[in-house]
Amino acid sequence: MIKAKHLVCAAACVAAFSAQAASSLNLGSYSVSGIYGLDTAVGAVSGLEASAVTYARDRGTLFYVGDEGTGVVEVSLTGQTLGSMAFNWAGTNSKKHDTEGLTYLGNGQLVVTEERLFDAYSFSYVAGGKANLAANSVSISNADVGNSGLEGISYDARNGGSFVVIKQEDPQDILAGKLTFAAAATGTSTLTNLFNPVSLGVSTLSDVQTLSSVDSFAGTAAADHLLVLSLGSRTLLEVNRAGQVISSLDLSGVLANNGIEGVTVDEKGTIYLVAEQLQDEFAVGVADPKSQLIVLTAPVPEPETFAMLLAGLGVLGAVARRRKPSRG
Repeated sequence: MIKAKHLVCAAACVAAFSAQAASSLNLGSYSVSGIYGLDTAVGAVSGLEASAVTYARDRGTLFYVGDEGTGVVEVSLTGQTLGSMAFNWAGTNSKKHDTEGLTYLGNGQLVVTEERLFDAYSFSYVAGGKANLAANSVSISNADVGNSGLEGISYDARNGGSFVVIKQEDPQDILAGKLTFAAAATGTSTLTNLFNPVSLGVSTLSDVQTLSSVDSFAGTAAADHLLVLSLGSRTLLEVNRAGQVISSLDLSGVLANNGIEGVTVDEKGTIYLVAEQLQDEFAVGVADPKSQLIVLTAPVPEPETFAMLLAGLGVLGAVARRRKPSRG
């Protein structure tokens, strides 16, 4: 006889599975589901040397920048070009225009960073337009940190909005806090160190992505987790804000001749990476210099598995009702 306690046990299993599923991305379960070449030029904007990418949920698209700093490109989730916007660097004091970080705030608003100055610039995307970066900016370090500086930025929309940024090396840094933007770099920063990234054991930091936007993480501790990308170690890490590694993925076998420099994630947990072609000396002679968009997905246990478990509960309940003795 199937008793009520069996139904309770099955329901508990569903709850436990749901909690487990929402506790981590479990990067070890991810694999490449698609690789797409990105256009080398979009109008006056270069698509080469892709260095940062961000997901725009309200548009269902991606934006990326190359480290030549000519502008931002919008693409579909499979890499088709949708438009671009050029950058006007006048008044920013930038000489190299080394754009290495990009994040999306919503409603067409983006923030791009300049590695060497450790500055960030907020602008509204207009396809075919030109963003005046000096009009809305903030200097995070107030110093020229050179070519080992600001490599990534990510926006967390919770609690009024905040940012996480990373410094590549010498030393590595992971900072979190508020940024306000204003003209002539008079914006303010309250970013402070989260933890010492040396504990992560990677040679460089290349990008960061908050996981608060993943729907299944809402209201859980996993919403505080971060994706941390290392080009030098060819590794993607999921870490908490105390610096503990939750899960990891070895990227060394993914486009071995490409430097994977940017990461973002959508609300379903799908991960998008961008890679520079010809990143290292081993790539000399590669015929196609296009930057690449790499899509990573996990096996699909969520909707299907939950449906099966719930269906099982329904069957158990029906059987229990049929077997229940009548009272006459």
